[in-house]
Amino acid sequence: MSHDFQIQDLFLTRRRFLERCGMGFGGLALGGLLTGEGGGLPAAAASASRERGPHFPGKAKRVIHLFMNGGPSHVDTFDPKPELDRWDGKELPMENLRTERPTGAGMKSPFKFSRHGQSGMDISELFPHTARHADDLCLIRSMQADVPNHEPSLMLMNCGDARLPRPSMGSWITYGLGSENESLPAYVAMCPGGMPIKQADNWRSAFLPGSYQGTYLDTRHRDMDRLIENIRHPSMETARQQRQFELLQQLNRRHLLERQRDEQLETRIHGFELAYRMQSEATDAFDVDREPESIREMYGPGDFARQCLMARRMMERGVRFVQLWFGAGQPWDHHDDISQHANLAGQCDQAIGALLTDLKQRGMLDDTLVIWGGEFGRTPTVELPTAGANQGRMLGRDHNHYGFSMWMAGGGVKGGHIHGSTDEFGFRAVDDPVHVHDLHATILHLLGFDHERFTFRYSGRDFRLTDVHGNVVHDIIA
Repeated sequence: MSHDFQIQDLFLTRRRFLERCGMGFGGLALGGLLTGEGGGLPAAAASASRERGPHFPGKAKRVIHLFMNGGPSHVDTFDPKPELDRWDGKELPMENLRTERPTGAGMKSPFKFSRHGQSGMDISELFPHTARHADDLCLIRSMQADVPNHEPSLMLMNCGDARLPRPSMGSWITYGLGSENESLPAYVAMCPGGMPIKQADNWRSAFLPGSYQGTYLDTRHRDMDRLIENIRHPSMETARQQRQFELLQQLNRRHLLERQRDEQLETRIHGFELAYRMQSEATDAFDVDREPESIREMYGPGDFARQCLMARRMMERGVRFVQLWFGAGQPWDHHDDISQHANLAGQCDQAIGALLTDLKQRGMLDDTLVIWGGEFGRTPTVELPTAGANQGRMLGRDHNHYGFSMWMAGGGVKGGHIHGSTDEFGFRAVDDPVHVHDLHATILHLLGFDHERFTFRYSGRDFRLTDVHGNVVHDIIA
């Protein structure tokens, strides 16, 4: 059969001859103009084929992003404001208190704060398990985004741009670092019960090669065949499937070479090969029942706990970036009753504490960067009843992008450190503000990348995660 293929490869029809010769010379010249090289590859493919890697030794090798979608309230979790107790039920003396919807008087937090660790970090009673790691947390209390709306703020936090389609942070990181395991995706996004707002845009690769986009898992499903669709062939035995796969590989590669290594085709072939290899590796990586009972009990029950344990197992197997969404939609978006934060925190706090403990015990926390936060925070004032948001209880808070909190642990950040602050009521960042672009620049720095040099040429421009913004926050780096 191989002899027949060789003869067929030498035969050219008139049309194929013109494609390879007449049209090929024009394509070669155009490729040189687009890429500055004589290789004739499309600009994106040429850029993607260049050798990549960190610009300098990074302190972090992998990332776990715990995304609390919906906007958790910083003044009820990690940024205590005693002044709100004094101004509870009163109009706050702030001239620049501008919010998305009408808000009323100041509202004190229904939750108590206490100091934890040698650092004495103030953390809400909502997160007792996380608080045990206060000396591992680098708490940023001066985060800022651009607008108080979910969709653009999700895009900004995940993709570095609030409006235009851009590659996600996970795609940039896997594009730069690659994968340590060819049998698993380098980038995984887990969300139980469906997808969050903006759906797959949150983990898309956009103009980066498609092989760097996130692989989505609906972790509501425990059965492997439902967690990953088509993970097993319904009838074909392994040996026969192996022979079929090898034949398809040969055909696909010939097909690719005939089309000047078309980027989209190359991505599709890569996805096919990865799906085949995942049949054996993924079953092991995603099956938390293979963990000792003591470990499963440490993480606790529920979907988020399973996600955290799966994330640790994937980190051990070379996955670069894992994003854990708390749930579909925006569950932390409590316009009506902020006391509902207690229910959500109860579903994730034990697992977060267990994840940090587990990583630390295995010697993985030093080079694993763990990030916690949402797309923005919430107001220190009560939200007034409006259609579609607060439905009349007057116990909730509105969106607030002017100042909110996030924390990181491991991966080269300072443990037990608090950076920046909001005003006395928690509305606006006033000391050492950290914009989302600054956060992205710092994350890339921890991974060994100069965010200004880490670019991808597309449509005649060098794009980067931080666009034309961003400064590394050196004060939080150990």
